[in-house]
Amino acid sequence: MRPNRFTHHAISFLGLIEYLGLAVITLATIVAGIHEVTTMINAGTVNLGDLLLLFLYLEVLAMVGLYFESGRLPVRFPIYIAIVALARYLVLDMKNLDEYRILGVTASILMLTVAVLVIRYGHVRYVYNNKDSD
Repeated sequence: MRPNRFTHHAISFLGLIEYLGLAVITLATIVAGIHEVTTMINAGTVNLGDLLLLFLYLEVLAMVGLYFESGRLPVRFPIYIAIVALARYLVLDMKNLDEYRILGVTASILMLTVAVLVIRYGHVRYVYNNKDSD
């Protein structure tokens, strides 16, 4: 079925908003990355938290790049970002966390990791060729 003119314009408008949003996310991530690198240079030191934060920025940029390239966003990318964010939280605040919170954060990381494995298994075991399914 061919979409009517209103539907066509609405889809075009939403696509434009989507691309503008992705451009804003890309620029904000680049600015944040430059700010972080400048902070490290001024401090004269690099720690693990800084590296994990830069890795988060790179993951966001990779996710945006993949979306621009394929028009799809695999669910795994936000999960990877969540895993790294939780690991960074654990590394930076470990001295201030009680054992139950540490266990909760590590259990969350484990559950997200299992979720990635389940998703990957599903993609390999139950392959779909339909372009609309995701």
